[in-house]
Amino acid sequence: MLSRLGQAAERERAAGYGPYGPAAQPGYGQPGYGDPYPTASGYPSAPPAVQPMTVDDVVVKTVTLLGITGISAVAAWNLVPDAILGPVFFGAAIVGLVLGLIISFMRVANPALVIGYAVVEGAFVGLVSKFYQEIMGFEGIVLQAVVATFGVFFLMAALYKARVIRATPKFTRAMIAIMAGLFGVMMINLVLGLFGVSTGLREAGPIGIGFSIICILVASFSFILSFNEVEEGVRMGLPQKYSWTAAFGILVSLIWLYIEILRLLSYFQGGDD
Repeated sequence: MLSRLGQAAERERAAGYGPYGPAAQPGYGQPGYGDPYPTASGYPSAPPAVQPMTVDDVVVKTVTLLGITGISAVAAWNLVPDAILGPVFFGAAIVGLVLGLIISFMRVANPALVIGYAVVEGAFVGLVSKFYQEIMGFEGIVLQAVVATFGVFFLMAALYKARVIRATPKFTRAMIAIMAGLFGVMMINLVLGLFGVSTGLREAGPIGIGFSIICILVASFSFILSFNEVEEGVRMGLPQKYSWTAAFGILVSLIWLYIEILRLLSYFQGGDD
């Protein structure tokens, strides 16, 4: 995704926006170098119109998206009747998947789409949570899953900051291949399930528990890719608007991790879906 963002922002850099435009000249902004925004002709130019993104920008956008997701989840939990929970649940899942794919493969940042994704996925998360806690009767499972999810997130952030785990090219390639493989397996399992074929991957049992643990591990390590994208995006001087896309990547991993932890906890409490 980072390479696509870099290509999308190239036009803005070429126009002189961000640190890779005219402002990247040697000695930029230092005493004795004259106008901080020189042009090839030597005449003063206008200051950059687009600010580069920072880590703080990504943090603010991530918190904003989490807030929107949480509000949407609470609304769906309380407003969607149990009688239509299934259809709304599947509808939100499909719309969320489509929006996620569109955002992932777009070459431009679109805050409206990212916010729309947070709203739809919030409804999805809220209905899944309601299903496990109220309909299945697993009291306290939602709070447990939330605490575990953010615990893993902060642990991975600490490991990344300490450089215990690094997003090397080999690590990145392996993660992308594994995530693509898991996505393919999940889609095949879903299709088979629609035709009444059970593989055991999403049922309480050794296979289901093992698969959920694998998904939780992969979702946890996907944060390393997201943290690296943020770090590299800041280093590359991507425009500030791309902080929405970086925050989207973190949100996707958080939602995926939460759902997998919720599912695994339900197995240990004696349930399957």
